[in-house]
Amino acid sequence: MNNTPSHQSSMNPKPLISLLVFLGIVAAVHLFYEGLIRPYAEAAIIAYGSGATSNIWVIFKDFEQQASVSIGIFCAFLIIYKYQRIVFQEEPLFTMDYLAAYDKNEALNVEQALNELENSAYSQNSSMSTWIDCLRRYKNTRNVQHASAAITDSVETLAAQLESGNSMIRYFIWAIPSIGFIGTVRGIGSALAKAEEAVAGDISGMVDKLGVAFNSTLVSLIISIILMYLLHVLNNRQDEMVINTQKNCEKHLLTQLHK
Repeated sequence: MNNTPSHQSSMNPKPLISLLVFLGIVAAVHLFYEGLIRPYAEAAIIAYGSGATSNIWVIFKDFEQQASVSIGIFCAFLIIYKYQRIVFQEEPLFTMDYLAAYDKNEALNVEQALNELENSAYSQNSSMSTWIDCLRRYKNTRNVQHASAAITDSVETLAAQLESGNSMIRYFIWAIPSIGFIGTVRGIGSALAKAEEAVAGDISGMVDKLGVAFNSTLVSLIISIILMYLLHVLNNRQDEMVINTQKNCEKHLLTQLHK
């Protein structure tokens, strides 16, 4: 059994930290919108009228875009946080021989080695926890094949924890286009309410509402595409971590158990 806590194995920040960061991002984006984007958008609409629909400030000005940007930044924070955890905290330990101090020409003192690893400051690291699982299995069975199976079980558990740890990110990536579609429905509905004005010759109101419909979807899809790429990069690094964790354990530990 892997004793690594789920928030450690999934690389996610603690819930309180996530909540504070999310609230901070929402507040910062709201201030940015109220202080810059919406005033600039209103100025562009006054200056260019219906021709302002392609203005970058006008494209981003509505609440659906604001929500998509806020969630997108938070989602990017989660991905970057997990990525740097792997690069700076996990990867340096991938190729480390935790039992380098032991004589490779002599049989391993399993009891002593297991006690040393369990009391290590890195005992909750995914790589060392795999070594600990392997040594526990070997201690109980005195069978190298069973110890090897423990490594496989441990890295499979690690892979499952990493995958489940990305579930919130995948949900956000799915939710962002949905927010855009909500803006599309709202914009089209509001545009239809301006139909009488358009028939009378004033199309500015309808154009503005149709802009809400299309711009919200445009912004949300662009954000979603960017986040999907970032998640792809993270998944590749996580897969490498799992593979290297298994290779490291088999190379340095299993060979020692064969003595």
